[in-house]
Amino acid sequence: MMKFRFRRQGNDPQRERIKQDLFAFNKTVQHGFPNQPSALAYDPKLRLMAIGTKSGAVKVYGAPGVEFTSHHKETATVTQMHFLLGQGRLLSLLDDNTLHLWEINVGEGSPGLEEVGSFCLPGRPGFESTSATRVTVILLKRSCDLLCLGTEGGGVHFLEMPTLTLLDTQALVHDHIMQSVPEEYKCGKSLGPVESLREHPRCPNKMLIGYSRGLVVLWNYSSRKVENLFLGNQQLESLGWERSGKTFVSSHSDGSYMTWPVSSALSTQQPSTSVIPYGPFPCKAINKIVWRTTESGAPLVVFSGGMPRASYGDRHCVTVLQEKMQVTLDFTSRVIDFFTIHCTDSAAEFDNPSALVVLLEEELVAIDLQTVGWPTIPCPYLAPLHSSAITCSYHISNVPPKLWERVVAAGLHQSPPPTHVRWPINGGKDLALEPKHNGLLLTGHEDGTVRFWDASGVSLKPLYKLSTANIFQTDCDHNDGLMQGAEEEWPPFRKVGCFDPYSDDPRLGIQKIGLCKYSGKLVVAGTAGQVLVMDLSEEMSAHVINIATIDLLQDREGFTWKGHDRLAPKTGPISFPPGFHPFLLVQCMPPAAVTAVTLHAEWNLVAFGTSHGFGLFDYHRRSPVLARCTLHPNDSLAMEGPLSRVKSLKKSLRQSFRRIRKSRVSGKKRVVVSSPTSKVQEANAQLAEQAGPHDVEVTPVQRRIEPRSADDSLSGVVRCLCFADTFLRDGTHHGPTMWAGTNSGSVYAYALEVPSQEKFSEHSVEAVLGKEIQLMHRAPVVAIAVLDGRGNPLPEPYEVSRDLAKAPDMQGSHSVLIASEEQFKVFTLPKVSAKTKFKLTAHEGCRVRKVALASFTSVSSEEYCENGLVCLTNLGDIHVFSVPALRPQVRYDCIRKEDISGIASCVFTKTGQGFYLISPSEFERFSLSARVVTQPLCSVDVDRPHASAGLRASVPVSLQSNGTHRVQHTGDVQSLGDAEEEIQAGLSSPALDSPNSSADITLDTTGDITVEDVKDFLTSVDEAERNLKNISEEDGHSPGILIK
Repeated sequence: MMKFRFRRQGNDPQRERIKQDLFAFNKTVQHGFPNQPSALAYDPKLRLMAIGTKSGAVKVYGAPGVEFTSHHKETATVTQMHFLLGQGRLLSLLDDNTLHLWEINVGEGSPGLEEVGSFCLPGRPGFESTSATRVTVILLKRSCDLLCLGTEGGGVHFLEMPTLTLLDTQALVHDHIMQSVPEEYKCGKSLGPVESLREHPRCPNKMLIGYSRGLVVLWNYSSRKVENLFLGNQQLESLGWERSGKTFVSSHSDGSYMTWPVSSALSTQQPSTSVIPYGPFPCKAINKIVWRTTESGAPLVVFSGGMPRASYGDRHCVTVLQEKMQVTLDFTSRVIDFFTIHCTDSAAEFDNPSALVVLLEEELVAIDLQTVGWPTIPCPYLAPLHSSAITCSYHISNVPPKLWERVVAAGLHQSPPPTHVRWPINGGKDLALEPKHNGLLLTGHEDGTVRFWDASGVSLKPLYKLSTANIFQTDCDHNDGLMQGAEEEWPPFRKVGCFDPYSDDPRLGIQKIGLCKYSGKLVVAGTAGQVLVMDLSEEMSAHVINIATIDLLQDREGFTWKGHDRLAPKTGPISFPPGFHPFLLVQCMPPAAVTAVTLHAEWNLVAFGTSHGFGLFDYHRRSPVLARCTLHPNDSLAMEGPLSRVKSLKKSLRQSFRRIRKSRVSGKKRVVVSSPTSKVQEANAQLAEQAGPHDVEVTPVQRRIEPRSADDSLSGVVRCLCFADTFLRDGTHHGPTMWAGTNSGSVYAYALEVPSQEKFSEHSVEAVLGKEIQLMHRAPVVAIAVLDGRGNPLPEPYEVSRDLAKAPDMQGSHSVLIASEEQFKVFTLPKVSAKTKFKLTAHEGCRVRKVALASFTSVSSEEYCENGLVCLTNLGDIHVFSVPALRPQVRYDCIRKEDISGIASCVFTKTGQGFYLISPSEFERFSLSARVVTQPLCSVDVDRPHASAGLRASVPVSLQSNGTHRVQHTGDVQSLGDAEEEIQAGLSSPALDSPNSSADITLDTTGDITVEDVKDFLTSVDEAERNLKNISEEDGHSPGILIK
């Protein structure tokens, strides 16, 4: 009798409603410092700051939590920006010579920044080149009704604001100015482009026009006449008025600045003073200068550049002068622009500047000008995440208050906050509610530091910085002493800012981080095989660190380490401030980079893995428990180390291209062969494409996956480690276990004999190999997690003993979820028999890069939540699967597949959010949960005298800097009672039987860009073509594991 298997196709409406309440994808906010900033603006009325970037991004910041972000349609550099004071409008100029008007949307709905108008200055008739009308400088009148554009051709054009209407009859051409210039100054030369436009502080109809050649003109807009001429002989860079309008200052290309008196009569003026601050030797140009008056009498002069060309021409400096006091602020990156925060009331007599804000290429620095010594003001946002290059990330959700308070206290002791000054850019109101739970984001850096960030809200705030460099012997102390000695001379340099891209030793780089949020134990692992175990202390301490060495090769012959040496630890006691104190250093030999680490504070165990094997250490007894070598006899690449990449990369790429050619040949051969089975499959495929009954579901076509060679390089790399209390030996006795997964698809499970808390000091921990699993296709194992009898992830250490989570089900049979790069499988324990699986590569043609278990809470009812398996692939899309049934739930496009570094840097949270780097200095935050969303919610009070209805563009622009922003459209909001009834009705499926518990496990969410990542990216096109041609047959063999 023939059996027909009918599956119900189409979506279950009830389940779809539940999924809408659980899942929604949104890119919410960007943390960190904008990549490649190029322009700066400030609104003193609204106290808002705007930053433009080379990629066309526009970001507006006010008080912490007040943020607006958008992007130009064109990917062009923002060269200048200006606020329409008090109106919540912003004008931007791009390097393609287009002007764009932006408006902060303060109406109903979510606030945002949208483009409402644009303008491009037309070319002059009779000129083939448009360079004459290229805008070089912008002046927006204080009344905000007129915009002045200086051009390369020397002309000045005027636009009516905010409609951006060109006033053709009012244009000031170059020849008009030349008529007033003395003949001896003309010399047959052009005046050059307009370099600066400055409105008179007392007479709005007058403005200074500065030309590149050095000529400065005081122009009366009403009478259209030249009132004063100022004949400069040096190339002009910038102009700045003194508040009374009786004097202005000019800066020049030779490193000088001049002060000019302004008389009421028509005359030709000469400078009253001319100063080269860092002369007499040739100096670089002073790019910008401002002159601010103070009640003390002495003006405050601030300028950028002007350094001696030969001695300090490579320095990036801003100088602050007042009488005899002079400070040269020395930065580590290029100065983009700066502004002062001062009194702008026209009735006031003095400027009285209170702060100086400097935008640099890699950070933002604020200087307090009211305090003696001009100290820096800590920035509550725009932190330079990349002050040293980020090498790994780690997120902790629902941080206990005790741990949070101790970390914050350690950070305050490290850098006490200023009590006398507040952050000056504080416009707008943050309307977001206080977060219910605190979140920590830990970033490991190339210089051996670990930085703790408050990731609870919109602003990513620095809390604490942990340094590991002082534990090892380096040459940095020597060099610092030499530099300080040299910098005591003139000019009076002062190092400002925290961006430091140079690492004293690349071996210090942090590769993996693990933190137990209940005990305060921290494990940090680095590039040279160093594993540091630390404890959180509230007191200062000076102690000797215990050092242990573990040989992961286990005396295996035929392997010689060709990489870097281990880091030499310091001898004797080392002093540590309050915070995390290392008490144990475990050195892996060979000193290869640590690729996986995990910590179980309740058992006092730490496990770590490298490209050679993995080890287990009892940090309470300071004794090793286990060392296992995972090297294959052909793993020669594993012996070269990450710091000798030239030959390794060539070899790996060569092998990749060989595989491509081999797979192409094998693919062609398979196409030629014609068998009855293939003909049947072809006929079935044609039938499947035809319209059929809606209640019949056709099994999706699977791509053929070719088994990987066992002798691939780096096959012994340990990719993941985890601890679990489960059934491994038999189905009646459970106990501690440790699991390890490798790059060759091997999984090792060890049964651990852990003594009770009272006998930790008497008995040592023992480890016995319980299971060894080999995945058939030898795909790298990305993550391992053990599920209890109800299919829920096991709770974290201390959660059950401290009544912080529901005890796991130890009555039903446990299972282990093994996620490889190609598929997910659930095996029953202790027999390790395949239960369910999902072949992601076969169905979707992609490979797994990041995996995590997350808890999704319903929007309709806080009492209902589900555990989901979140997966990021090498194509940049995110999949969510049910656990343990592994049924696909949703799929979203998140990261561009070309963004390899962004995919490698992604880290998931336990509440369905995530972070990934869109640039070396910025994290993009996204949410997969419909309930847990962290996004700006703010308001700004604006005063717009002109109606803006006609200004709005037909399609508002709101683009992200990276990836695809998809807005999830949900149905009508239902009542809570109806939603609960539907949810309860949908609980009949075992996959939905999920208790209200957030105890889930985030799996290996950190990692570096490896040769495998580059190989997948290079071969993705060919693999896609090959996978589309190859139709896989049903597996006629045993499940994809081999039990040894």
